[in-house]
Amino acid sequence: MTDIAVLETLRQLMPPTTQSDTSVDWARMSESWGREFPSDFRHFIEAYGAGTIEDCLSVLKPEPRGAEPGPGGMLMETANAESAWTGEPKSADLVDTAPELIAWGLDSSSDLLCWDASGDNPESWPVLVRSRGDNLWSRYDCGMVEFLVHVLRADFADCPLSDLSLWGKHQAAFLNQREYQRLLKAGLDPWTGEPDPYAGMFGD
Repeated sequence: MTDIAVLETLRQLMPPTTQSDTSVDWARMSESWGREFPSDFRHFIEAYGAGTIEDCLSVLKPEPRGAEPGPGGMLMETANAESAWTGEPKSADLVDTAPELIAWGLDSSSDLLCWDASGDNPESWPVLVRSRGDNLWSRYDCGMVEFLVHVLRADFADCPLSDLSLWGKHQAAFLNQREYQRLLKAGLDPWTGEPDPYAGMFGD
């Protein structure tokens, strides 16, 4: 299945609520990281932007190497992933491997979602998940968007995430940062759409 077809499947499971608010200089990204990024990730950012699925899983904002790391951004979480890799157990297929980790996601259980970017073809980069639930790194041979589709449809044998909120959900909501802030400022709970007198009181 092409990345466009996979993205269309994700659109059906998680319709975009607004235009992307994330502008990325992909040429600078590629130059700074020394590699191209997967087309499905680029299309996701162009369609959705960086943001959060169901107040559970955050898709990180692309950041070029050498930039100032933002809180919860790609640079900071990649550094966290590299640190976690050295001291935590791996599934059998990852033992004695040395992946080039780039983080693209983080969930509410502090699971880290990364690519192994060591391959020459970014379209073939697998997803590596560091699950805090069992303190184990595992490999999934699919792209980032396909991984999200499999989680929402419960296609894997087991949920790869410690938080089961998205597992088999089939219909999910995604909010980028601009839309999240707009709803807060309107006095609404961003995830229910209901009036919330405390919305925005404590920041994001």
